[in-house]
Amino acid sequence: MRKPYVILIGSASGIGKSTIAAELAKKLNIKHLIESDFIRAVVRGIIGKEYAPALHSSSYDAYKNIRNKSRYTSYDELVSAGFDDHASYVIPALEKIIQRAITDYDDIIIEGVHLVPGLINTEQFSDYANIYFFILSSDEESHKERFVKRAVQIHRGGKQLDFFKENRIIHDHLLNQARTNNVHIINSESIDQTLEKILGIINKSCMTIKLINEVEDLDDVINIIINENKGTLEKITYNIKGFKEPLIRNIGVSDSESANTFLKNINEDESKKEYLNELYKLSEYRQTTICASNPERLEKIVNELNKKGYVLNE
Repeated sequence: MRKPYVILIGSASGIGKSTIAAELAKKLNIKHLIESDFIRAVVRGIIGKEYAPALHSSSYDAYKNIRNKSRYTSYDELVSAGFDDHASYVIPALEKIIQRAITDYDDIIIEGVHLVPGLINTEQFSDYANIYFFILSSDEESHKERFVKRAVQIHRGGKQLDFFKENRIIHDHLLNQARTNNVHIINSESIDQTLEKILGIINKSCMTIKLINEVEDLDDVINIIINENKGTLEKITYNIKGFKEPLIRNIGVSDSESANTFLKNINEDESKKEYLNELYKLSEYRQTTICASNPERLEKIVNELNKKGYVLNE
């Protein structure tokens, strides 16, 4: 019997995790979809406000209940600490739900703001389930637009908009925690693009090819892999002449924003560009691991790179 899927989708409020989780459940035919807000409501009924004031606050204003605020050196640290305190009351119940799903061999998706990388212990389930943890991100302007749109459509979210600054602090805190704990960060663009990125990781098809492009071709290579085909650049291995051990770089770039930042850093820094040029000269080719959402998409990426003459065919 295969291991059940446990898929966790977290983000700050207003990023679109509920929509993505619902669509993902349809795509994967997973019947168990749970919002952490419902679990929080149950836990609130068990633990009184006098014992856990942070729990009975919202995630974005739980910092107001921290007793010794002076120990935090910045407002961002204070808001993040209050948010973690709020989430920490919900996480043990979420872990119990995961354990029950695994015991029953049920696939499950859990979405919510309370899924904080580093606080929820997914390692304890790794031997018994296929664990996938995603944190959704968004640029500030798009995030605010979603808040306004939701407030207009369902007459809810106005209060959260008043605390937009705090929600952005939580957003950045979750991203930092995701990076620290090797959790996938998915830039939430359109629903289709976001789903494709997530499915690309869950149903990942990968291939290692030998690239012989020049540094000047990097823009085109990355455009083919990431921007046009929503693939992932996972790992690059440089077999350097005169060295016994290869130089391995784990890249893990899957979104346009990260790719563009990577390219900008190289193009604007002559020393980095020169270093990369020297590295290319010292290696006949670069073993590059590319992943995509399915075998057909992966084949399309490789064919396009091959047509441009970027692949070493032996």
